[in-house]
Amino acid sequence: MAYSLHYYDLVLACIGASLAAGVLIGYATPVAFEVSVPLFGLVATGFVGHALFVNGPVDQAEDLTEEVELEEVPTVLSPVE
Repeated sequence: MAYSLHYYDLVLACIGASLAAGVLIGYATPVAFEVSVPLFGLVATGFVGHALFVNGPVDQAEDLTEEVELEEVPTVLSPVE
């Protein structure tokens, strides 16, 4: 089974990349570390906000009320064998 990247995988990568960019810019340029990390932290917060509110994991609020049967849970996440 081949693994493919999905939207939330890319969001996680962008969060890490933006924070790493803040650290690199803070160390490699005259921009102060105390300025660059919080600035790129805001960029990471933007990615989180987009993932939660613009492109959320559910389509409708009614999707949150549906119960999931134990047979539908992937075995990786299943609390029982």
